[in-house]
Amino acid sequence: MTDDQLAADFEKLPSSEPKDETDFGLRAYVTRISEDKLAQYDPAWPDEQLVEWDGNFKNDNSLMLVCCERDVGPPEFRKVLEDWLEFRKSR
Repeated sequence: MTDDQLAADFEKLPSSEPKDETDFGLRAYVTRISEDKLAQYDPAWPDEQLVEWDGNFKNDNSLMLVCCERDVGPPEFRKVLEDWLEFRKSR
């Protein structure tokens, strides 16, 4: 399976739950984080360190995404990021 196919499959998950534009955008965003950067991630980081590591959060602690319907904060970002890391391991 190619990296692009892996990312496309992840972006559609979970297929049983309704998703909005923000869900798709967030999943697409995390699939494009570089391998080097992903290797640095530590799930034990507090939200402040997660925000600093990503570098794409606004002053109000919401992730800067193109085309989103709602704000994404560190907890949701962390969950999707960790889902992506687990998804990659399982493939």
